Amino acid sequence: MYQTANFIVLTGGPGVGKTTLLTALQRQGFSTVPEDARQIIKEQLETAGDGLPWKNKLHYAELMLTASCISYERQLSKNVDQYVFFDRGIPDTLAYIDMENLVIERQLLREAKKRRYYKKVFILPPWADIYENDNERKQTWQEAEDTFKVMKDTYEKLGYETIEVPKITVAERVLFILKTLELKNY
Repeated sequence: MYQTANFIVLTGGPGVGKTTLLTALQRQGFSTVPEDARQIIKEQLETAGDGLPWKNKLHYAELMLTASCISYERQLSKNVDQYVFFDRGIPDTLAYIDMENLVIERQLLREAKKRRYYKKVFILPPWADIYENDNERKQTWQEAEDTFKVMKDTYEKLGYETIEVPKITVAERVLFILKTLELKNY
């Protein structure tokens, strides 16, 4: 099992400010890893592929799981001693698989579960004031709320401590995370 105390996950349902928060952390000098899902959706749309959550959920989940594992390994090979913030982690894909009642190859699931992040996971709750749909985000508000619950449950079942990030300004969210991680230099 691989695990690093320096790989920090930001998770939650769609449209809760994860990407904005990740960008703010990057501006503070931290390494960041963008969400794999948006890139997969863009690529599938550009190539007329069917690995989309509204077309072929199983293919989409397999693409996501593979991409998340690759992102993890890539960071492990170069940033093991630095803090790295991930816009979603491998358990997000596991939550999606559960939500959609998909059956994924057991070996792929076992391999994914071996890759562990820091024990504290930052989860952003649904926030109606900032929620918007776009070409890659088509979930309803109810789906966003349901996703939050499943994400929280999935991470906790995998032994992570979920820490809810308050609905405050981006700068205040950054400070909240850095204080929680006891990074005193910030």
